[in-house]
Amino acid sequence: MPVAFWVCGLVTLVSAAVSLAYSVVALRAAGGPAELLASRYAAVRSVALAAVAVAGLFSGSVGFAVAVGFAMVVVQALDAVVGTTIPDRLKTVGPAATAVVNLAAVVWLLAS
Repeated sequence: MPVAFWVCGLVTLVSAAVSLAYSVVALRAAGGPAELLASRYAAVRSVALAAVAVAGLFSGSVGFAVAVGFAMVVVQALDAVVGTTIPDRLKTVGPAATAVVNLAAVVWLLAS
């Protein structure tokens, strides 16, 4: 497998792991029933994305890795949009930067 495959897979995995970590933190901090329910939905989706990111690394399939990488680009880009609604700029800039890096890795993999 080309280096671009491993870079794309690892960047995607790190991105999915960060999303999973944030969802677990939100789950643990949930106050009421509505927050708990929303946090549970976010957590199970994050677990699924992390599992698919791991599978992408072991699949050896460029197409699969690109699809998972692009999915994480969309997730992180939308996280950045959500981040614009709160005062913490790190929650906007962090996901946006991650989306750009992940997109660059996907484009590199497609070009190689």
